[in-house]
Amino acid sequence: MRTVPIPVDTSKLTITCVKAPRPRVLNRDTGEIKTDKNGNTVYEVTVSVEDEFGRIELVKIGTSGEPPVTAGQQLNPVGLLGYVWEIAGRWGIAYRASALLPAAGEDLRV
Repeated sequence: MRTVPIPVDTSKLTITCVKAPRPRVLNRDTGEIKTDKNGNTVYEVTVSVEDEFGRIELVKIGTSGEPPVTAGQQLNPVGLLGYVWEIAGRWGIAYRASALLPAAGEDLRV
């Protein structure tokens, strides 16, 4: 299956960091950390996504390099894309952003 990136319109979503960024682990047995094509560590951030109707989902968003965000901050994901995946009859959507930044009015982490 070819993976086609799906752009995500975040204009009507409230995205809040619920768990601090951490490197994405590829292999729990070896501790291998995922890197992008340029060798940068890929971080994942667990966020809550609330739509205009008040529905909330918890998702993980991956990004290259450690984003300057902390738990509790509202986020602005830059270039957010969804990728549909399927493995052994299971499927889901993986999310990736070119950057995860605090939303306007939120302070950058020190």
